[in-house]
Amino acid sequence: MAHIALIGATGTIGTRILDEALRRGHTVTAVVRDPAKLDRTDAGLTAVAGDVLDTQSLPALLAGHDVVVSAVGGGDGPGHQATIAPAAKSLVEALRAVDGRPRLIVVNGAGSLRAPGGGQVWDKPGLPDWLLQIMHAHGDALDYLRGVEDVTWTALSPAATIEPGERTGRYRTGEDDLVGDAEGVSWISAEDYAVALVDEIEQPKFENRRFTVAR
Repeated sequence: MAHIALIGATGTIGTRILDEALRRGHTVTAVVRDPAKLDRTDAGLTAVAGDVLDTQSLPALLAGHDVVVSAVGGGDGPGHQATIAPAAKSLVEALRAVDGRPRLIVVNGAGSLRAPGGGQVWDKPGLPDWLLQIMHAHGDALDYLRGVEDVTWTALSPAATIEPGERTGRYRTGEDDLVGDAEGVSWISAEDYAVALVDEIEQPKFENRRFTVAR
């Protein structure tokens, strides 16, 4: 079983990752700003106070783990721009100071995936500015990670649409191209996204790469 440090455990995606990891018997340290807000007493779960952007304190919090999962979000567009890429940089810098250098897996966005008709998902006409800001924040984080060679990382992009739903345990994978069905629909439940991420923890296939999943 893996020892997982999970940052962003109280968000929509982070909650599902936490559920999936604990369901499989992994131990999870949830690094949150206020542990009191994580109102859970699951076996195998420990909550500690921490700030993903505080590179000085992170090494001590991340030491002793096999994998660090970042599911941080920034709320609105400007919030994502102030959080997503800086968090990736902060975590990489912190992991460089941790003995054994745990692997880093980050929740990424779908915007930078190649679209079937050409271009990237974020090139679709009519997308609101706030959504473009979120997409490009994740794109900036991915660009940064692709230049990192001394920390093992993986970025997991969802389908074009991800939302709470059913856990089926079924999904298809791709790398830099958006995955869709025969009708062109690209969708994944947050629960099956979490399944794919924990599968990657247990059986790594995409080290130092981005991959994507869809139903």
